[in-house]
This record gives sequence, C-alpha cells and structure tokens, in this order.
Amino acid sequence: MVGFGKKLEERRIPAWEGYYISYKMMKKKVKHYGEQLQNGHKEDRKRILKEFSEMLDLQVEKMVLFLLIKQGQLALQLSKLADEREAEDREREGGGELERRNRLRHAYRAVGEDLLSLLRFVDLNATGLRKILKKFDKTVGYRLSDEYVASRSNHPFSQLQHIFRHVGIGSMVATISRNLAELENGKPVTSIYEQKSKLGFQDPIIESIKKAEDRLTNSASFLRFLGQQLVNEREDVPEEEEELELEKYHFISLVLNLVNTYLYMVNTYIIVPTADKYATSLGAAPTLCGVIIGSMAVAQLVSSVYLSAWSNKSYYGPLIFSSFILCFGNLMYALAYNFNSVTMLLVGRLLCGLGSARAVNRRYISDCVPSKSRLQASAAFVSASALGMASGPALAGLMEFKYTALGLTFNANTLPGWIMAVAWFLYLIWVLLGFKEPAHEPLIVDEGSPSASANNHAKRGESREGEDGLLEPFLSVDSLKLSDADLDEAEAEAEASNSDRDSNKQSKKAATSFLEAYKLLTAPVKVQLYVYFMLKFAMEILLSESSVVTQYYFDWNTRSVALFLALLGLTVLPVNWVVGSYASNIFQDRELLVGAEILTCLGLVISFDYKIFPYSVTQYVTGAFILFVSAEVLEGVNLSLLSKVMSSRLSRGTYNGGLLSTEAGTLARVVSDCAITLTGYLGQDKLLNATMAPTLLIGILGVVGTLYTYDSMF
Repeated sequence: MVGFGKKLEERRIPAWEGYYISYKMMKKKVKHYGEQLQNGHKEDRKRILKEFSEMLDLQVEKMVLFLLIKQGQLALQLSKLADEREAEDREREGGGELERRNRLRHAYRAVGEDLLSLLRFVDLNATGLRKILKKFDKTVGYRLSDEYVASRSNHPFSQLQHIFRHVGIGSMVATISRNLAELENGKPVTSIYEQKSKLGFQDPIIESIKKAEDRLTNSASFLRFLGQQLVNEREDVPEEEEELELEKYHFISLVLNLVNTYLYMVNTYIIVPTADKYATSLGAAPTLCGVIIGSMAVAQLVSSVYLSAWSNKSYYGPLIFSSFILCFGNLMYALAYNFNSVTMLLVGRLLCGLGSARAVNRRYISDCVPSKSRLQASAAFVSASALGMASGPALAGLMEFKYTALGLTFNANTLPGWIMAVAWFLYLIWVLLGFKEPAHEPLIVDEGSPSASANNHAKRGESREGEDGLLEPFLSVDSLKLSDADLDEAEAEAEASNSDRDSNKQSKKAATSFLEAYKLLTAPVKVQLYVYFMLKFAMEILLSESSVVTQYYFDWNTRSVALFLALLGLTVLPVNWVVGSYASNIFQDRELLVGAEILTCLGLVISFDYKIFPYSVTQYVTGAFILFVSAEVLEGVNLSLLSKVMSSRLSRGTYNGGLLSTEAGTLARVVSDCAITLTGYLGQDKLLNATMAPTLLIGILGVVGTLYTYDSMF
C-alpha cells in the first residue's frame, strides 16, 4: 500500500511545488503533539489546538491564493480566445474555416487541460487536509476535523470555501463547453441557462473536468446539518464503489421512501386533535387519548426490529407490507365508530404502528443513495418528517363535518382513518408499479475468513486501478529519487495503515443482537440515547395532551388545536436552518446540546399551572413553543453527536445506530402516552402538572448526564 505522503510526491506538478500543503511537515508536528500530550499535561491541549489550527490556516491560505492566481490566468486566456474568435468572425472571408476551427478547438481544450490539472491540485490538497485532520484527531484524541471545517467553511472571509465551492471553475467550464460546442456545430448553441444543470455538448475534456469536480466535497451548511441527523450513515465510500452505488441508485425508489416517511408522520399526528373526542364518543375517558396515540408507538417498537431485519434482504417487501398493514389499520380505526368499539380502535392503531417503515427508510438512504447525494437525501428525510408532523394536525382541522353513507359515518373522528386508508392504498399501487429493488450486499460476518480476505484483496486491486484511471500520476515512480529517510517513512506509513486495517477488522462486523449492540455503547452514547428519550418524551407529552389541556383551560375546539399543532410543526425547518447555517458554525455541538436542554427545561417550567394566578393562553403557548423548538434543536444536535461518538459497528446490520435511536424515541412516546392516560385518573385539573413534573425531572437528569460526559463528546 502506498502511503499518502509518497502519493503526494508522485502526483504533484514540479512547477507548483511550493504551493501544495506541507503534509510531511504537518505529520511530524502531529507526532510531536502526541508525544507532548503523553509526557505533559492536559492543559497543553488547548495550546496545541490553537497552534495546529493556525498552521492549517496558513497552509490553506497558501494553496487558495495560488488557486486564485491560476484561475485568473485561465480566465484571461479564455477572454483572449473570445476576443480572437470575435475578430476572426468579422474579418474571415470563407477560406481556411476548418483549419481555424480546429486551431481554436485545440486552444480551448488546452485551457481545459490546465483547468483539469488545477482541479487535481485542489483535490490532492483537500485529500491531504482531510488525512492530516484525521491523523490529528486520532493522535491527539480531540475531534478537530468537524470543528475546523464548520468554523472555516461558512465564515464571511472563508478561504476554505474555495475548496468546497467552485463558482469560478464552473463558470470557466461553461465557457469552454459552449465554445467547443459552437466550434463543433459551426453555429451558436442554446444558452447554457436554458439547459438546466447539464450542458448539452459533452467534450471528453469537459467530462474529465466534471468527474474531477464531483470528487470534491460541498460546504458544511444547512443540508450537511440536516444530513447529520440521519445517524444510520455508513463511513466514507471508497472511490471504486461509486459506480456500484450509481447502479443501485433509483430516484423514484428514493422518492417512495421519502413519501412513506411523510405519510407515516401524517398518520401519527392527524388524530392528535380529535383523539380525546373519539374516545369520549365511544364511552371512554378523554384521557384515553394517550393510549390511542401511544398504541401506534408500542407496535413500532416491534416493527422497527423485524422490518430492519427484513431490509437486509429486501426493501421492496417491507414497503409493500407497510402500505398494506397501514391501509388495513386505518380502516379499522375509522370503522370503530360504527361498531362502537374501543378495542377495534386500539387494534387499528396497533396495526398502523406495525407498519412503521421509518428504520427501513433511513437505511435505504444510507445503503442505496450515492455518497455525493446522501446528505441531500438525509435532509429530505428530515424535511419530510417535519412536513408530515405539521400536515397531520392541519388536515384534522379541515374535517369538522358529519356525513353518513352506506351505513358508514364520516366525521371529524373517523375521517383521519378514511383519508389515510385511501392515501396508503394509492401509495401501495405506486410502490407496486414504481419501486426498483436494489442489489443487496451480504453482511460482513468475519473478515478474517479466507473468502473475505480474498475479496478485500480484489477490492484493493480495483481501488488502485480505478484511482489511477481518474488521477494519473504527474510523475512516474521511476523518475522519483527518494532518500532513504523518505523510503523509511513510506514503509512506516504503509505498515501503520496495514496495522490499522487489521485492528479494524472487528469494527466492520455488525452487531447481531440488542445485547451485543448495548455492549458497544460507551458512556457518551448512553447519555445521548437518554437525551433522545428525554426530548421525545417531552414533545409527546406536549402534543398528545394538547387537545385535553386546551379544552379544559381555554375551551379550544378541534380546529384551534389543529392550527396550534400545525404552527408548532412548521417551526421545524426554519429552526433547523438557523441552527445548521449559523449556530453550528459558532458553537460546538456539545455546547448547543447543553443550551437546548436548558431551554427545554425552561419551557417545561413556564408550562406549569402554579395556581397563584389564572393560567393564560399566553403562558401555555409561550411555554409550548420554547419547549417544542428547543426539543427540535436538541434532536438535530443530539443525532449529530450520536453519529460522531457511536461505534462504527453500529452503522451496519439490523441492530444499527438508527434502530437504537428509533427505539429510544419510540419507547419515550409509549411511556409518555401511558403517563397521560394514568395521570388522567387524577382529574383533568391535575393532568398538566402531573405530566410536566416527571418530564422536568427527566430533563434535569439529562442535563446532569450531559455535563458529566461533556469532555467525551467530540
């Protein structure tokens, strides 16, 4: 295996020697820092972080300034070629047209070759930057990578953005492509702005530039923040697997998974404004709404496991099963009114929970969406969930009428069931017609086996072949004259890489049971799962008891409750945008976590009925919005942290990180909904305080646990 230090030597352009990052020097610095921390004091860490960050800034500045100079030179060449074309177009008299076009084509392709070399320069430096950050994280024991990129990428004076965003390069690609197309066709072509995102003419040099450009990463902004909330993410995908990923990717299938997520969230929350009234109409207590809402979550505890296991072999099967069982469950929910049966009502909701395919939807994105599109798909998953949460109550508010046909009743209580049954039936037809089953890869059971070893050797061979095809060395190995020290360093790096690979064999094995997955949980992960339980508990208490509490205190009708819940749901995306685009670039995730937990507890404190003054709409709405918004921020930051501190073994298989977080959240919903029903026996006047008190206690314990493990959360 060739170490990156040697690869950098092989592939750098001699004329640009002084503008590449000083990888060898920084690697020695990192090694020195590690020795300092082993022999010194923890107080040295802050100094080391500052010193190394400043060193990286200087390296990035050196590279970016050179990049801007070269971009300016290439832009000047294109400008001169444009002037030359314009002058020749005015003066030509028909002779030598073919020779002229060939000469200009050659000139534009030459600029394209220079542009491709510049992209390779950026790619090599970006790879070196990523590798040295990873080496620093591992040696020093502090996760600087995410903090460094996040703090530099969206800063007003960011130099790192020149690596992430290629506006100048994209403009030059468009200019070269348009001119080559016109020279090829002998006439003006359609404006590039009328060709959407794909240029009509694809010269080989343009294709090469686009492939090289696609390899560079995008900025750490709103989509990245939302994407991090999907904790069931795989590790970085090697370049040789990108083509296989594209073969597995089917856009309509991704859309179907996102629609499943949206419909399920609508199905969950569409009954919240009317659940208490439905219970009353069947002769039960209004606080039974907790059990009605929570029964779906109880069943989801089971469905998340067996559907996640099923997805090891198929994604098509779980989606078909989910659609069918949800359609049938909603029919039972709607028919319970005419049969006057609480049992039928609860069974219908249980069946709906058994159809929860959220774990499958999460896993489809991490397994079947190409790595370059996975963050956008993850963001779409979170957005679909948020939109469903807002749409459910909003739809319920539009159903305040009563109609009877064929002996069946259609009113505010039953219409959610009828509408969702029809929606799931139509979705089932869409899945049958439009879903494409992706190819499945076998789970890694034991990489020490001969077959696995042979497979890995084959993949490494393909990796070298594919990589050399995209980025050919600028200097041949034979032409390099390495000193003995360089050779020793390359050998040491290769040995270290082999050692790391051997030590990571176990880390590639998926957990085979909940017990095994639990053993992989470190203290920070356990605390984060508890925090996830806490925030879901608080949100479910707020949402599920809202119809009972608001009717008792403020005499709100169904439409008022629905509007209130819909407005709460609509805060999700704006809040995530603010946190993802701004707050996450100013504060560390763990700082945001503590702040959001404290604000969640503040919302709970405001929501109490203190009896010393009348309980007002202003007090309730203020407390509810602070609680809900803080919990939403907490969810995003919590899952982002989980993805960083969780074992890589929990990123694959049935018992993965996504399943664990889903189970923690679902368990919280079950417990909270049961708590609402049980405390309801104390009377509606005591319901609010009786549910808020344990929620506040759970929240305070979450803050204590976070502070206890604060130094381990990076």
